[in-house]
Amino acid sequence: MDNGNIIEVKNLTKMFGKFIAVDDISFSVKKGEIFGLLGPNGAGKSTTLRMLSTLSQPTKGTATIGGYDTVKHDMQVRKLIGIVSEKMIIYNRLTARENLSFFGNLFNIPKDTLNKRIDELLELVKLTKFKDAQVGTFSTGMRQRMNVIRALLNMPKVLYLDEPTLGLDPQSSVEIREFIRKLNQEQGTTVVLTTHMMIDADLLCDRIAIVDHGKIIALDTSTNLKKIISGADTMIINLEIANLTPDMLSAIKALGCIDSVTQENSTQLRIIVHGENAFDEIVDLVRKRGGKITSMSNLQPTLEDVFLHITGHDVRDSVAEKVPMQHRRFGMPQARVR
Repeated sequence: MDNGNIIEVKNLTKMFGKFIAVDDISFSVKKGEIFGLLGPNGAGKSTTLRMLSTLSQPTKGTATIGGYDTVKHDMQVRKLIGIVSEKMIIYNRLTARENLSFFGNLFNIPKDTLNKRIDELLELVKLTKFKDAQVGTFSTGMRQRMNVIRALLNMPKVLYLDEPTLGLDPQSSVEIREFIRKLNQEQGTTVVLTTHMMIDADLLCDRIAIVDHGKIIALDTSTNLKKIISGADTMIINLEIANLTPDMLSAIKALGCIDSVTQENSTQLRIIVHGENAFDEIVDLVRKRGGKITSMSNLQPTLEDVFLHITGHDVRDSVAEKVPMQHRRFGMPQARVR
């Protein structure tokens, strides 16, 4: 595309009855970029991916992939994309090679071409020596790597990843993040991922769209997003009070210099403040109430802090309104791939 964008989204909206799951969002994704949709469960991330992958039609607005409209040219769009949903689409009783052969045949890939591609993909994720082992015997990380390369059989220009590290142990999460980065850098694959995991967005994404209640409320690089709350007038304080009480916590929250307060445990608070006298105001209040401060430090902001600062609630919080259950899973319908 002339402007370097492989994805263009304009005023995209999705409604289920009166519920607005995706609310008039617009953004673009550059060719070769890793682009993240970050937000809590129910924010509209997976619904957005469903529309971008032709699995759901927008109520209004448009989206184009490689210049093709997702509604008008859905078959052309499907040739350009690969999908890794939150649920693993893989068969435990089949071997690694049998799984990939099965899904490759759905794309009508010629046998010789498919066999070569399977060998290359297994080598890419370092699973060649396990090609004849049943996938059910694999570790969680190995299974997720299989789940990802299944979506690469048609050599997509764009890969959609819906919560790629959800439910994985730390080691498996690291493996998947490294593979996504390798795929992007070595193959030039454009990646769009949804996540509510701050570390995934922070470590992987070139740009991040923060999504809440169906709207994009901020979009920039991780570094620039953090600058929202790292200016001269805003700070993040880690405060530990040995005898913290509910009344003391309420009094701290009521201070005029306080933007938000997150209670980490029974004694520790993470506080976003503004104003040059914020430290003094907090210390004075705690001491007047007999509080014993055991530590107090200025912290570097995280994406969690950015989300809290912008929305007023934690990214881990559940939203009050939920997408109807039948529309919540990303899913891949049977026999849609031709």
